[in-house]
Amino acid sequence: MTPPPAHTPQAALRSRHLAMLALGGVIGAGLFVGTGAGLAAAGPAVLVSYLLAAALALAIMRMLGELAAAMPESGSFSVYAHRALGPWAGFTTGWLYTMVTAVAIAVEALAGAAILHAWWPAVPSWAFTLTVMTVVALVNMTDVRTFGEAEFWFALLKVLAVLTFIALGAAALLGLLPGAHSPGLAHLTGDGGFAPHGLSGIVTALLGVVFAFGGMEVIGMAAAESHDPGRSIRSAVRTAIWRIALFYLGSVLVLVLILPWGSARPDESPYVAALVRLGIPHADVITQAVILVALLSALNANLYGTSRMLYSLAERGEAPRALTLRTRRRVPARAVAAASAVGFATVVPEAVLPGAALPLLAKAMGAAMLFMWLALACSHLVLRRSLERTGRLVLRTRGFPTTTRTVIGAIVTLLVLMALSPATRPQLLTSAALSAALAVTGARRARSRDHLPRRARGRFHGTEGLAPAGRSRDETRGTRTPNASRRP
Repeated sequence: MTPPPAHTPQAALRSRHLAMLALGGVIGAGLFVGTGAGLAAAGPAVLVSYLLAAALALAIMRMLGELAAAMPESGSFSVYAHRALGPWAGFTTGWLYTMVTAVAIAVEALAGAAILHAWWPAVPSWAFTLTVMTVVALVNMTDVRTFGEAEFWFALLKVLAVLTFIALGAAALLGLLPGAHSPGLAHLTGDGGFAPHGLSGIVTALLGVVFAFGGMEVIGMAAAESHDPGRSIRSAVRTAIWRIALFYLGSVLVLVLILPWGSARPDESPYVAALVRLGIPHADVITQAVILVALLSALNANLYGTSRMLYSLAERGEAPRALTLRTRRRVPARAVAAASAVGFATVVPEAVLPGAALPLLAKAMGAAMLFMWLALACSHLVLRRSLERTGRLVLRTRGFPTTTRTVIGAIVTLLVLMALSPATRPQLLTSAALSAALAVTGARRARSRDHLPRRARGRFHGTEGLAPAGRSRDETRGTRTPNASRRP
């Protein structure tokens, strides 16, 4: 591998790529599959659970967009935590994200392979796992633009699928869909009322549906490789917020109105049942195809995000330095290979015991997303004022600091609720133990700064030395910057 020409600007991702990354990162398999568990737990009041989860997630996205537009970095919230809270926080959040998303990559590859194996049972599932991982890894190895285009079309297909479902449901409810009976508002208030399980049902559903909004973190990393980060992120976040609210809440509302909540099954997609009620032929195959696209999209985005986080950790001296090396097309190929290692490693157990690895890995991710969101909110609380003083803000979170403090309080409340629930307590304890171990390791490393390269020691503290808003750091460094100190 050789470094690219030093004058080449990093502008591979455009506004349309970032907009679809913001949408596609949130509209995942969690929406199409996980809604069934929420509907069974809360009944029609799952709308309240989704509304609260969406408000929290979109506030986090706004904060992340604000920081990413002002400080485009491959390490995103990990770098912000490093600057705001100290090196231990950057180390902890960076490695926590890397570990969780590496597991998520494996889960998504296995789940996608399971769908393909159901369609073509003659082909072993491990072969599909290997194929899926190879294709997505090659997409990420090629160049950033190829990744962006792949994610754009993946996300567009998901968006069109959700819009089509909303349109079909609205037509049926208005009596405009031939052969479909309109239940009106009967399912919204009948069958035990709007909230048949009361507040406890809403809380139980909230603890499940909030994780469906994970995945938006990748937009912060993509800012570092976008054209005009300030303008692109600002546009992407502003449009994504209302679109995500429409797609999530709109599709869930259609589900609630069409399906009796008692028919929902936690382990089944309610979208299949809804399409069957609407008289759509091959509803199960259609839904499986949409879920497969959602899984491939999430796998593609997670592989990108994990590789960039590894690159950033290596750049700061907190991961092997070799991971900073890039190809001529500016791809951190070794970081991409390392990020995909867990996914490829699952091929062996899948070949030996088909179907055994997926449930085990799925339980390992736990509540780590909430810890990362908490670190991001705390970082925003610390960095916002210094960015405002330097005039770097191009996107502003309304109601600061009250909004940020409210988000911190909401995340802490969710963590407490998870601790009180027997169903979610093991996931919380696993994530808390992992986070604590990383924090202790990071604190010990921070006591001795000799392990950090001199360039990294001065670069990741405070907000000094940053490029002007809307321009990447590479564009302000000149042509003499060493390859290892530049973002991918």
